[in-house]
Amino acid sequence: MTQITLRTPDDWHLHLRDGAMLRAVLPQSAAHFGRAIIMPNLVPPVVTGADAAAYRSRIIDALPEGAAFTPLMTLYLTEDTDPEDVAAAHASGLIAAVKLYPAGATTNSASGVADFARVQGVLERMADIGLPLCVHGEVTDPAVDIFDREAVFIDRVLDPLRKRVPGLKVVMEHITTSQGVDYVRSCDTGLGATITTHHLVINRNHILAGGIRPHYYCLPVAKREEHRLALRAAATSGDARFFLGTDSAPHTDPAKLQPCGCAGCFTAPNTLPILAHVFEEEGALARLEAFTSLNGPAFYGLPPNEGTLTLARGAPDLPGHIDTEDGPVTVFDPGFTLDWHVSARSSC
Repeated sequence: MTQITLRTPDDWHLHLRDGAMLRAVLPQSAAHFGRAIIMPNLVPPVVTGADAAAYRSRIIDALPEGAAFTPLMTLYLTEDTDPEDVAAAHASGLIAAVKLYPAGATTNSASGVADFARVQGVLERMADIGLPLCVHGEVTDPAVDIFDREAVFIDRVLDPLRKRVPGLKVVMEHITTSQGVDYVRSCDTGLGATITTHHLVINRNHILAGGIRPHYYCLPVAKREEHRLALRAAATSGDARFFLGTDSAPHTDPAKLQPCGCAGCFTAPNTLPILAHVFEEEGALARLEAFTSLNGPAFYGLPPNEGTLTLARGAPDLPGHIDTEDGPVTVFDPGFTLDWHVSARSSC
C-alpha cells in the first residue's frame, strides 16, 4: 500500500494552553484534525460557561486563515461547579464534555476533585442531559505506586462512581494499562477510552533506561511493555470503544528540562505518521480510520467529518521543535524512522 485516505481525523484529548503557546501550537493540530476536545486546565482553569466561551474565542482568533478546525470545549469539574451552569453551557452547544481531574493528579490539577460526594449533583445532571465526563484516571494517594495509580483508580473511584450514576457517559482518557483496556471491554455501554500516540510507542524503559529522557515523561506515566502491547491491541482492533486522544501537551524546553520538569509529550505535528507506522506494524491499516475518525464521533453522538485526509508513503518533513515566544517546544521523537506523511487534506 502506498497511500491511505481517511475521513478527516479528530483529536479527543488536546492541550492548546493559552497566549503565545496557543498561537504557536494550534496550527499543528488544525493542519490535520477537524475537531478536538480542548482540555480546560489553564491557570486559572476553565470552570464556567463564560470561561469556556472566552477561551473558545481566543482559540478561534488564533486559527490560521482558512483552517477547518472546530474546538470542542470542556469545563473543569470542581467541588463548586454549578449544575445549572453546566446544563446551560451544554444546551447552547458551547461544551461537549466536563473534565474530571483528581486534585493533584497532573499539570494544573490543584483545583480538581478531592471529595467526590460534593460533585454527585453535577454528575447526576450530566447523566440526565447526556453530557460525557472525561476522566483523568489516577488516584493521588502517595501510598500508591505511580505505576499502579490507574488500576487503583478503576477499583476505588471509577467503578463505584459509575454504579452511583449509572446513566453517566464516561471517557477514560489516555489509558495506559491492560487493566484499563479490560475494564472498558467489560462494559457494554456508556464507557469509552482514548489512547494516546505516545503510549502506543514507548514503555517506561524509554524514560529511564540509559539515562532520564524528560521528553518521554508524561502523566499517566508510561508503564511496562505488556501494557503497551495491550494498548496497541485495543487501538488496532477496530473496537468502537477505543479512539484517538493524543493528549498532546506542549511545554517549553526550559519547563521540561529542570529538576522538577513538567509532564507531557508534544505529539500534534507527527501523530498521524506515527499511527500509520504502528497500524502497519500490526497489520491493521484498514482499521486506522475507525480509531482516528469514526469511533470518537460515534461515542460523542456527532457525525464523522465530511472531509478527508490522505497519508502517503514517504518520509515526512517534520520539525524537531516548534518555536514559541516563550521558548522552543520539542516534538515527540518516536525513536524510529517514519515512512508515512500527510500528503493531502480535503475539507469536503
